[in-house]
Amino acid sequence: MLLGGIRYLLPVIKAAHEQGYYVITADYLPDNIAHKYSDEYVNVSIIDPEAVLKAAQEKHIDGIMSFGVDPGVVSASYVQDKMGLPSFGPYESVCILQNKDRFRAFLAEHGFNVPKAKGYSRIEEALADCGAFEFPVIVKPTDSAGSKGVTRVDDRSQWQAAVEHAFDKSLSGHIIVEDFIEKQGCSSDTDSFSVDGELKFVSFNAQRFDVNATNPYTPAAYSWPSTFTSEQEQYLTSEIQRLITLLGMKTNVYNIETRIGTNGKPYIMELTPRGGGNRLCEMLHYATGVDMITAMTRYIVGDSVPEIEQKPYNGHWAEVILHADSAGVFDSLEISKDLPAEVVEEDLWVAKGDPVNSFEGANDAIGTLVLRFEKEEEMVNTISNISSWLKVNVR
Repeated sequence: MLLGGIRYLLPVIKAAHEQGYYVITADYLPDNIAHKYSDEYVNVSIIDPEAVLKAAQEKHIDGIMSFGVDPGVVSASYVQDKMGLPSFGPYESVCILQNKDRFRAFLAEHGFNVPKAKGYSRIEEALADCGAFEFPVIVKPTDSAGSKGVTRVDDRSQWQAAVEHAFDKSLSGHIIVEDFIEKQGCSSDTDSFSVDGELKFVSFNAQRFDVNATNPYTPAAYSWPSTFTSEQEQYLTSEIQRLITLLGMKTNVYNIETRIGTNGKPYIMELTPRGGGNRLCEMLHYATGVDMITAMTRYIVGDSVPEIEQKPYNGHWAEVILHADSAGVFDSLEISKDLPAEVVEEDLWVAKGDPVNSFEGANDAIGTLVLRFEKEEEMVNTISNISSWLKVNVR
């Protein structure tokens, strides 16, 4: 059973079918695209663990996962625990990883580098606590993904709007406020894999943003390798391993966000036991040949996992998240013929005349471009100036 119905589940369904598995997708939106490719659809709220458990028991499933769908991770873990299925790890550990407030507290308790943070469950309390922080800070829901509800606050005048926005986007009515960690170079948001709690494949990338987007904190592009030094990557790898060991995690694909602060400290910002959105596992399969999607689909139903090992990048890779600068009707996509890269894949999800939104969250993306460069300098220059060679025309 796969929780959710988004486009990023399509390669997971394909990999499962290649293994001969019967795939059930589940959420409360029957028109979602993944349901057209699964073998069966169940209408259930994926944030209701008991409802998901009832559906899973009725269908006699052998495994459950919430790949690329953050709201379903806790419910998937709950079902694994109650039905004795192959699991991400202890249910309590998954709950910690999926709640930004509890996660920050766990990191602080165990001596990890962590920004100062405080959680709130009442909007009145948060609004009254503005004086407790030094700006800038980040205000965000504790349980949302895709950068929904996230705002950087630079002074008191922005506080109320940011708090109200975060509460509005929170599924559970909880938000967190934390120090904004100014970063060296680019932050990283990419996927890694453990087998029986041991990291077997670790990746870091350069997460890039569109400062002109409606939400400038929604990732607009990624490139591999990262801007971190090898020493910084080694330190973060060691800390990620320490974290998943402390939590007792098992065989998993993880979406992990990290950054290096201007204070020189490396930070684990988020770690969640699911594949990331934005096709990150697919990008790493292109770049290294490591197939984490197939490995995870096999593990989750109790089958043997193909060997996962660290492999180098085959060239310099980038993914561009196609999006519109403003809401309207999609007209066309223009890519310069002078682009110094191989366009490995152009995946456009809209047709001429389709409505599009401005780029406020990951769900406003309209497609992806997969690019491969021979030279790092060409990749950096190209991905740092996307508007000079790529145009999404909206009318």
